[in-house]
Amino acid sequence: MKPVIKVKNLRKSFPVPIRQSFLKRIFTPKFEEVVAVNNISFCIEAGESVALLGPNGAGKTTTMKMLTGILYPTSGEIAVLGYEPTKRNTEMLRNIGFVMGNKSTLSMDLSPMQNYEINKVIYNVDTVNFYNTIRELSEILEVDGHLNKQTRKLSLGQRMKAEMINSILHRPKILFLDEPTIGLDISSQNNIRTFLRKVNKEVGTTIILTSHNMEDIEQVSDRVIIINQGQLVYDHSLEMLKRTFSTKKYIKVIFSGKINATEITKKFATFGAIVEKRHDAVVVEIDKMNQSNAISAIINMENVQDIDIEG
Repeated sequence: MKPVIKVKNLRKSFPVPIRQSFLKRIFTPKFEEVVAVNNISFCIEAGESVALLGPNGAGKTTTMKMLTGILYPTSGEIAVLGYEPTKRNTEMLRNIGFVMGNKSTLSMDLSPMQNYEINKVIYNVDTVNFYNTIRELSEILEVDGHLNKQTRKLSLGQRMKAEMINSILHRPKILFLDEPTIGLDISSQNNIRTFLRKVNKEVGTTIILTSHNMEDIEQVSDRVIIINQGQLVYDHSLEMLKRTFSTKKYIKVIFSGKINATEITKKFATFGAIVEKRHDAVVVEIDKMNQSNAISAIINMENVQDIDIEG
């Protein structure tokens, strides 16, 4: 599948003034270079849902802003849908959406619906699709009764849901999300995650997400890119990340014949928990620290044909 985002040796640095006396600061100011993003490279294919993770100040939001053309990179190459983001190509802008949890794309003096109607004209959205999309999305996000209220009178959760609809109204191919659930109640967070998963899986929208909320990552993303001190330190599937840092191990035990579910459950209860069960096999979750004892106990069980250790 052809990548929709290509990043090669991307670097972004900022000049930061060095602390000096007042007169030196006025007449001979000095600066030091602070590197926010340091020679990172990755590709993202159409339909992927990718999380950008890292501590505060790691370079996640800076990377996101360069991908959307808000910031110019110091060096390196970026291609989004085949275009260089900083050139603000009309076709590229028509096919991306960007939501920042702490920034609003809606005019506060207008209602969400009035904002949508403006964007309908800007993006030349078909009238039938326009109203069908609003109806469908507002029902999913449970915000259909608030779209005609003035935006500034909406709660944070209601406004974020309205922002989500605004970002997807023109059916972009790529949706960029920076902390989309920040400050929201649990119900609003769940609605937004359900919405994003539906958009990704059913519509095929590529999602790039940053968040400090691991529920967002686990429910929305399939792949994780970790940036630390401006450098890319991890780029693999979410499942692999879980296994790498998990304190659990999974042991698949295959028996030579049909098993008694009640009896087997009792046997494994002393050192683990059965998380999957078939007529002739089980998968047991154990603590890594208890691995040796668990394996010894399993080997001594009757009718054990094979074992496979994962994680």
